[in-house]
Amino acid sequence: MSQSTFDDEDLFGEAAAETRAEVEEHLAAAREELPAAADVWETDADNVLGVLNGLKSALTVGDAVDHVRSAKKAYVLGERADAFEDADDLKAEIETLESLVTDIEAAATEVGSLTGTIPAIRGALQDAADEE
Repeated sequence: MSQSTFDDEDLFGEAAAETRAEVEEHLAAAREELPAAADVWETDADNVLGVLNGLKSALTVGDAVDHVRSAKKAYVLGERADAFEDADDLKAEIETLESLVTDIEAAATEVGSLTGTIPAIRGALQDAADEE
């Protein structure tokens, strides 16, 4: 039978390692949820509306937002508890993923707007051409 240790420093060290691992797991899960670069760049669409619809579908972040939020919560907890010896890499990755998710969501919103606008513009242009 192994001897259990209840030393505060040992337990704190374990908790710090577990917290870091939790942050890393959430960051990895967030990266998994992001769209593939090819999905937002390549298309097989025949027209602009098809391109926009495909892009709109590709610009989904799934549960990435929740994972980044969970990573940040665990990071903040660990940072405030001074549990990390060096966590600059975690902080930088959280900031990078926050920015990327925000950009993807903003692009999805813009594409959604264009998806509604472009058919209306096409219709107006056809009407204008018919009036000639």
